[in-house]
Amino acid sequence: MPQPDHISKLGVPDPATLDDDLKAIWQKCVDKLGFVPNVYSAYSLNPRRLRNFMAMYNEIMLADSGLSKLEREMIAVVVSSANRCYYCLVAHGAAVRALSGDPELGEMMALNYRVAKLDPRQRAMLDYTWKLTTTPWLVDDGDRAGLRAAGLSAQDIFDLSETVAFFNLSNRMASATDMMPNREYHKAAR
Repeated sequence: MPQPDHISKLGVPDPATLDDDLKAIWQKCVDKLGFVPNVYSAYSLNPRRLRNFMAMYNEIMLADSGLSKLEREMIAVVVSSANRCYYCLVAHGAAVRALSGDPELGEMMALNYRVAKLDPRQRAMLDYTWKLTTTPWLVDDGDRAGLRAAGLSAQDIFDLSETVAFFNLSNRMASATDMMPNREYHKAAR
């Protein structure tokens, strides 16, 4: 049975009515990806917030960091697994498959990251990701010390924490709007 046809239960504006800067972004997405990510369409209900969302996403996921792009995508999937966020599990699971070249890794991250053969640094990062997502009030100095012992700097721990926090926000918005992932993600990197 296919997923529902809607992008968001709150609806999305007609792309023709968007501001010129957003129309340009839509075209860039189509040129690069072949489609506009549904998260952009859903967020376009509030163009100012969409611009802020895109800026924050780009800074967290694409800017220089001690965390690799793959690690940041793995974090996104583990957060989304804890939150059972369908949109992000599908979209970021596809990114994990593509970046890793491993079609099984995205599913391991989504279903139970603990079964994946990860290096100790990545294991520590993802254990922290799970804890910060599921029991944030229990995060303490011991967790930060464990991350340092695994080789993460203070800046890396900040980047890790910010990535976890961003995807918790994103997951909440996707769940609140019943956002559906683009169907293209299901087939990607398989």
